[in-house]
Amino acid sequence: MSALAALFILVLSFVTATLSGVFGMAGGLVLMGGLALVLPVSAAFVTHGLLQLVANGWRAILHRQHVAWRIVALYALGSLIAGGVMSLIALAPSKPYLFLFMGLLPALLWLPQDWIRLDAAKPAQALASGVLVTAVNLTAGVAGPLLDIFFVRTTLTRHVIVATKAATQVFAHLAKIIVYGGLMLRSHGGAGMPPLWLFAVAIPLSMLGTVVGGRILDRMTDINFKRYTRLIVTAVGILYLVQAGQLFLSAA
Repeated sequence: MSALAALFILVLSFVTATLSGVFGMAGGLVLMGGLALVLPVSAAFVTHGLLQLVANGWRAILHRQHVAWRIVALYALGSLIAGGVMSLIALAPSKPYLFLFMGLLPALLWLPQDWIRLDAAKPAQALASGVLVTAVNLTAGVAGPLLDIFFVRTTLTRHVIVATKAATQVFAHLAKIIVYGGLMLRSHGGAGMPPLWLFAVAIPLSMLGTVVGGRILDRMTDINFKRYTRLIVTAVGILYLVQAGQLFLSAA
């Protein structure tokens, strides 16, 4: 790996952890796209899973008093089910399709709320969110916008939403590490992964970014939190659709 690519991943780790610390999902979407630019898709999936596992886990610890643990427990059960099924059919998408999937996901945030009857506070839907979000995470690399629609109709505050989503994503990213890490080891011995020293530096940066994001979150209102989340994720999605179009055209 070149020094420039390594520096890019380190900066990305801090910036995206900060974004996730504020909005709960935008950072993961940006991180996945950035990693896919400099790494093979399977390696990007595993690297993304490792960095986001730490960032989300640390965020859940920092805001543990706000976590809705019943939602997390049911989500974890659904995630286990989805991970078991997807491990039997795991196949990393090509980069054009990866960017296409990531570019389309933000459209979920613009569905009229009257169409959405999902609420993670309801036990059956918390379980369903674990199955669906983990399955999409293992297909597109990220699933933040899908997870978000399970929270848009809840009465939870921004702190509870961010903390609970962080705790649930620990299980989704763990599933990604196990499924695609195993796939990489079986296919080509783990080649293409960043060196271990990079993770040793990137993980503390992710933890620092999470702390910074939490400080910013404290200064926001619930209204601005939801507004800015949708706008930022949509802008990222548009960029990914453009990137997907360029990749499809170059491959034609």
